[in-house]
Amino acid sequence: MNTQIALPSTYLTEVKALSDRIVKAQQPIRILDAIKWDDSIKQAFFKADCKEPPQVTKEYYQQRPLGFDPTDKKREFYQIERDLARKLGQLNPLSVIMRRICREYQSVVRMLESRGTPIFSDISQELYGSSQDVFHVGDPTIADLGSMMEETLAQLLKLDFLAEEPKDIKADEAVAILNERIEALFPGDGLRAMISDGIIADAAAGTDYVKLRADALFNMRDLRVLEVHEIWVHLGTTLNGLSQPYCTFLGKGPPSATITQEGLAVLMEILTFSSTPNRLMRLICRVRAISMIEEGADFMEVFNFFLSKGLDKEDSFTFSSRVFRGSTYNGLPFTKDLTYIKGFVLAYNFIR
Repeated sequence: MNTQIALPSTYLTEVKALSDRIVKAQQPIRILDAIKWDDSIKQAFFKADCKEPPQVTKEYYQQRPLGFDPTDKKREFYQIERDLARKLGQLNPLSVIMRRICREYQSVVRMLESRGTPIFSDISQELYGSSQDVFHVGDPTIADLGSMMEETLAQLLKLDFLAEEPKDIKADEAVAILNERIEALFPGDGLRAMISDGIIADAAAGTDYVKLRADALFNMRDLRVLEVHEIWVHLGTTLNGLSQPYCTFLGKGPPSATITQEGLAVLMEILTFSSTPNRLMRLICRVRAISMIEEGADFMEVFNFFLSKGLDKEDSFTFSSRVFRGSTYNGLPFTKDLTYIKGFVLAYNFIR
């Protein structure tokens, strides 16, 4: 029997070529690496007994190269955007999506160019949102929604049977447990958990891995949350995107995808009864912190806010630095941490 393999159409060939260009162009862009504070900032803060704000300035970021030329990178995405319009058309659905992604990445580059300035936060709000955003006319703001959820969670946290389990699982043990779960869920797909010294959060997902901070401690509930949030959602959806034969850009996540990703991950935590009131309260507190900064609070005020919520100094510094990274101690916020609650509301409303 003569079996012929169907060749992709000219249209699909163009789609893949343009999609591959987006994937290649975004490769050197590492938002969180470009804005993170190194260990010396934390060490100096604790050496001053947590009483002096971190001395992070515009010059601090200028000493941290981006790994690419911003002007060339913006031009590259602009050229891809123009080629999409020329080759696929302005009204073609895939062209619309890919051109929007090109514009997002141009905004990302402009944001990273502006580290340590108010423009950084302006673009951050454009990409991830502001605590004062509303979904519809007359709706409560994201900050208001956070406050309403905080009241409910505060009551739940008073219940003894919801007390958090001790964190006594070290990172290397946690990695071994998560790798067993990854292999059970995605056997042979090359996904893995690993230890990293270079992340702020306890854990973070990449294209094919979950990183755990080397000095972090976990309990079994934490590992369940990581399994659902990082492995099921982040790694699972990335794996699905990487399986696309022509729309290869779906294997990468621009900022707009971050909102959906984090919202879906939080929703899955709740639907699987994996999350806890304490975990959700911490997410809400990040929203409150961003709202405070947008209203003029500096690093020390936010740090003391987290202390007032029962966090220790280590966690209070970590959470405060999350919302000030890319900015200065008295600057405007990096608003990515809004995506958890904002995305959750959007995902829930979509399903409903």
